[in-house]
Amino acid sequence: MNVKVWFLILVLALPGFARAQGYAGLGGSAEGFAVPQAGYQFQFPQDHGPHPAYRIEWWYLTANLKGEDGRDYGIQWTLFRSALKPEETGGWQSPQIWMGHAAVTTPDKHYFAERLSRGGIGQAGVTAAPFEAWIDEWHMRGPDPNNVILSANGADFGYDLKLDAQGPLVFHGQDGYSVKSADGQASYYYSQPFYQVEGVLRLPDGEVEVTGQGWLDREWSSQPLAADQSGWDWFSLSFDEGDKMMAFRLRGDRGDFTAATWIAADGTTTAIPDGSVAFEPLSTAPVAGRDVPIKWRVTLPDRNLDVEVSALVPDAWMATRFQYWEGPVQISGSHSGRGYLEMTGY
Repeated sequence: MNVKVWFLILVLALPGFARAQGYAGLGGSAEGFAVPQAGYQFQFPQDHGPHPAYRIEWWYLTANLKGEDGRDYGIQWTLFRSALKPEETGGWQSPQIWMGHAAVTTPDKHYFAERLSRGGIGQAGVTAAPFEAWIDEWHMRGPDPNNVILSANGADFGYDLKLDAQGPLVFHGQDGYSVKSADGQASYYYSQPFYQVEGVLRLPDGEVEVTGQGWLDREWSSQPLAADQSGWDWFSLSFDEGDKMMAFRLRGDRGDFTAATWIAADGTTTAIPDGSVAFEPLSTAPVAGRDVPIKWRVTLPDRNLDVEVSALVPDAWMATRFQYWEGPVQISGSHSGRGYLEMTGY
């Protein structure tokens, strides 16, 4: 039985998946798994690695890049872990399943690839020290997540990049305890948003040397969504003035839930509570048979922020097992800059 069939069998057995609670079953039952609690004390390097007592986890890296040809590019590298049960065993009995996504967005094309694996057989995994996250030959590795090399490839693209952090880790919500709904669903969530990036993209027309900025998100939970939350709009924005902002809107039957983190240039953070940041879709485009917002107005009066966030390429659709939109964006208005946008549930 090939790995894709194994993956589909395993993922269909995930708690809550059959009920499709929340986007991709992320609102399904957490019964038997650990649940995030306020006051958690992060420990490193351990927390750079996996947390098998929790049902869901990811290592999620995006980067805005400028080519030697003067053109804008974006890349994504993501490793997801899902657990069938909280007890960890080795070999073919491992309850861990892994999924990798990689993408390159050029000014006129979006390329992506997906890898699937089960745990326990060495095909995919994460180690904390030295740090390495991998699936097949895709990898992100270094002495720790602050200094890593990154590689991935697909049928029409590939990249080899070096990332060096120029600032501290950032913790979202209440010291890394990030609430996602009025009912109290939450995750542990921290980022490294200060990477300087350099390396090479491999594209159908040849290689392009690139430099730019990268952003790593680390998150784990067992039930990060409420059952009625059908998707989210997530923004990582880097402003030319040096500040940054992570912000998201979770869409639910009972209304939206929002949160953000304002990140000063020196890494100092301010948590922005529900209802303080506003998201307004300004225009949509037909993407993969649906209308997807490709231009947004984002406002945060407390920071005099009033910006338009526009997709570099409207058709940055990830036609993977769980489909979503993911791509680089440009920022204009009260602040200028670049960033990344992820939209699910459309």
